[in-house]
Amino acid sequence: MCLSIPGKVISVEGDKAVVSVGGTKYEASLQLLDDVKVDDYVLVHTGFAIQKISQEEAEETLRLFDELEDMNKDDDGGNPSAG
Repeated sequence: MCLSIPGKVISVEGDKAVVSVGGTKYEASLQLLDDVKVDDYVLVHTGFAIQKISQEEAEETLRLFDELEDMNKDDDGGNPSAG
């Protein structure tokens, strides 16, 4: 399964961007996209921004990730070594 994560573009320099995902900063290549600007939201996969998305889509996706994480914590009884 492939997974991309939404992030907010906080800086752009050439064909590279710094993207914030939940407060953590990552570098992402912009080689696959045109016209990406600071404050845009992008999906990042294996170091590449692969699609521009709306702020609403980004926030909803991150909310769903949080829900999945919470469900996993409930399933393993809060034991970090379980599962």
